[in-house]
Amino acid sequence: MTTPEFGNIVLLTEKQAARLLSISFRTLQAWRRTGVGPSFIKLGRAVRYRQQDLIEWADGHRRTS
Repeated sequence: MTTPEFGNIVLLTEKQAARLLSISFRTLQAWRRTGVGPSFIKLGRAVRYRQQDLIEWADGHRRTS
């Protein structure tokens, strides 16, 4: 299966996003329900994540100690 691209915007499924973040997709779903996870796009029943949003969200949680 290919990943849809719109210009330089890459949309990932929940499982692809979880794999990128090295977490389970159930954790990602829980974060979405509680509002603590990365921003997402809802297309009908489908949930998609912009790859750039995931990278920026992860960078925002970087810690030095």
